[in-house]
Amino acid sequence: MNETMICAVGNVATQPVYRELATGASVRFRLAATARYLDREKNEWTDGHTNFFRVWANRQLASNVAGSINVGDPVVVQGRLKVRSEMREGQPAWTSADIDAVAIGHDLARGTSAFRRTQRPENSVAGASAQPEPAWETPPGELADRQEPVAVT
Repeated sequence: MNETMICAVGNVATQPVYRELATGASVRFRLAATARYLDREKNEWTDGHTNFFRVWANRQLASNVAGSINVGDPVVVQGRLKVRSEMREGQPAWTSADIDAVAIGHDLARGTSAFRRTQRPENSVAGASAQPEPAWETPPGELADRQEPVAVT
């Protein structure tokens, strides 16, 4: 199934709401994306129509968003667009445009941000090997001399 991936740039319109669910962390907030255009008659920038999106983030992204994003922050959101609507008595009752976020970040065209990497628990990677990470800075010829031979059966 093809999904509609979008990238929306706007401002956080509501305080992110964080919840711990049985399936993991989840956060939601509303994003306001307003088109701006140059009004040539007045020679000034004018706000156009504002689109509102409900943004959903899950798991680690949800935890990071809850600790990083506040109302009014300029952000860039990438994710899957889901448009839902409900009919009542044969008439459209409401329509909602949701973004199931894959990535969220501050819009650095409009400010600065200080990135901090999150710490993972020691045993978070299932099936991780106990072997040390390769020495990437070592030339390939030298690395082959240091490794122990592996028996192939």
